[in-house]
Amino acid sequence: METTLNALCPYFTMFPLEFPLEILGTMAHRGDTVLDPFCGRGTTNFAARLLGLDSLGVDSSPVAVAISAAKLVTVSPEDILAEARVIINTQYTFSIPEGDFWNWAYHSDVLRALCHFRAAFLNNCTSPARIALRGIILGALHGPKQKTFPSYFSNQCPRTYAPKPAYSIRFWKERGLYPEPIDVMGVIERRAKRYYKPLPGVSGYVKLADSRNRGSLEPLEKGSLFRWVITSPPYYGMRTYIPDQWLRNWFVGGPDIVDYTNENQLAHSGAEKFSDDLKKVWKNTSLVCANDATMVIRFGGISDRRTSPIDLITKSIQNSGWKITKIVNAGSASEGKRQANAFLRTVTEPLTEYDIWTSRDL
Repeated sequence: METTLNALCPYFTMFPLEFPLEILGTMAHRGDTVLDPFCGRGTTNFAARLLGLDSLGVDSSPVAVAISAAKLVTVSPEDILAEARVIINTQYTFSIPEGDFWNWAYHSDVLRALCHFRAAFLNNCTSPARIALRGIILGALHGPKQKTFPSYFSNQCPRTYAPKPAYSIRFWKERGLYPEPIDVMGVIERRAKRYYKPLPGVSGYVKLADSRNRGSLEPLEKGSLFRWVITSPPYYGMRTYIPDQWLRNWFVGGPDIVDYTNENQLAHSGAEKFSDDLKKVWKNTSLVCANDATMVIRFGGISDRRTSPIDLITKSIQNSGWKITKIVNAGSASEGKRQANAFLRTVTEPLTEYDIWTSRDL
């Protein structure tokens, strides 16, 4: 089974592909449809694609939606490269961000090329080739310097989240790290050939929306119902999804500064408010799911919040149209955080995560 495409773009918070793949691979049936109301980088939707199942992913982050969409298109590396050349040879009006951060983060030629691609996608990003190309560039937008061929466009950075400007400038200056003139088309070509290999072409769709709103989770076809919901909502206290992805958020149309407003994100002002927000989502999923549907939620906590993750998620499910059938210890979320920790001043220990299995409460 070809799973390379799932690694197209790193994301600081993500569950492993094996989680939805094992559930759907052993329990789902042909014709079942899958929903993820907090799809993030699209792992559940990609697992559904690998198994030939139609799916819908919903997220309020434009970065998440762009990454997820890139995992669901059917396109060849040759088509992606051809589209990249078309964009390069087409004139677009664009501005280039200014300031110390941008001067230190990217070589001037690389930044100009990125702004050119950004303008092209903001003008039109509906074809499979452009959706894939945008995903490729998002994945290469920032990351560590390589000893052989460059894989990322930026100065030394974490690949999962974008470092904040003031700290990163000090980091680069203290170590004498300067941005290099990366071959942008070379990086795109290597990544296109690495990630875009033949995969099942099923109906997968990703929607930029807030799952707390009732109309956000409408099925792919009118009258159809979902049989599976596999998801992992933000953990209580993790309220910086957009700020932590601010560079990728800029590339898909956001501001060229860190934005802490967190518009359309779950409320983290108190455990009860957070639980109520989750309950709205679970109620909405129950309205679009079959009577024999199953919902599996991976949930945990972060070290600076004392609220019990189990108590919080249990309360959110009560009177939501779902009932808990079992809770399974899923271990801790340490996988994938090592390289990010190298850029952090303080490192926290991950807490235990749980898989909460639910069925419809009829």
